[in-house]
Amino acid sequence: MSAFPVYKGVHPVAPTPFLDNGDLDLDGMRRVLDCMIDQGVDGICVLANYSEQFVLTDAERDQLTTLCLDHVAGRVPVIVTVSHFSTRIAAERAAKAYKAGAKMLMLMPPYHGATLRADETGMIEHFARVAEAAPIPLMLQDAPLSGVALPVPALVRIAKAVPAVCYFKIETAGAAAKLRGLIDQGGAAIVGPWDGEESITLMADLDAGATATMSSALLPDLIRPVVEHHAAGRRAEAAAHYARILPLINYENRQCGLRATKTVMQAGKVIVSDHVRHPLDALHPATRAGLLELAREANPLALRWGH
Repeated sequence: MSAFPVYKGVHPVAPTPFLDNGDLDLDGMRRVLDCMIDQGVDGICVLANYSEQFVLTDAERDQLTTLCLDHVAGRVPVIVTVSHFSTRIAAERAAKAYKAGAKMLMLMPPYHGATLRADETGMIEHFARVAEAAPIPLMLQDAPLSGVALPVPALVRIAKAVPAVCYFKIETAGAAAKLRGLIDQGGAAIVGPWDGEESITLMADLDAGATATMSSALLPDLIRPVVEHHAAGRRAEAAAHYARILPLINYENRQCGLRATKTVMQAGKVIVSDHVRHPLDALHPATRAGLLELAREANPLALRWGH
């Protein structure tokens, strides 16, 4: 039995809102968090890739970590992303997030650019030092962005070498098969096998044993019934509900990326701008129109929260 708490359900990534001039929108950040809690989420992840963590300064990261944890104020658990190639910096981020009240930390394996990677020993040491800095669960984000190949046996070895690494967000191709293998081979070391990537493979991943999903904040209120039906053994109801929202999830995942949540939240008056920092660019007007058409049909809370 793991010493770490078990978190299940829907734990979306919070977008980081900017004003039209690119400055942080701190009031908007608070509204995003309030909207997400009203969506009925089981937890919130901040400073992830979908939060545009890669365009934030270190000072902005610190400011947002404090703001988010202070504003959520324990209403739901908050997961803070602390990824960095430098083990020292990742550990420092972990310590700050833990001190501010984070309940879990998420990080990718160390990588930089297209070719700079740590070997398995280096990865284990990296996660171990982050675990030493913060006595809370660590979630390993297994995503193509890192370019790090992590077969199931390697994930299991990391989990057993560093017990704090007991949550896994699987976003690679064939995620369901990987989750199934991770659960089978990892046993009690795997506390949280999670689905990710905007819940684009949610049904297959739930069937494989995923216990939670880390979606975007676009429609977690509509994703939640899928997870709840499935957990209660009502697979047909889960599948039917998922089929109704899958066109919007697919459009988000394949056409819009991280810009989708911001565009819908702007339309829903959660935030004043859907600005993304350069070199990211705004959605094409036709893509934006297609997104909002599907969103109006699905009617997530984010589209009407501020009206």
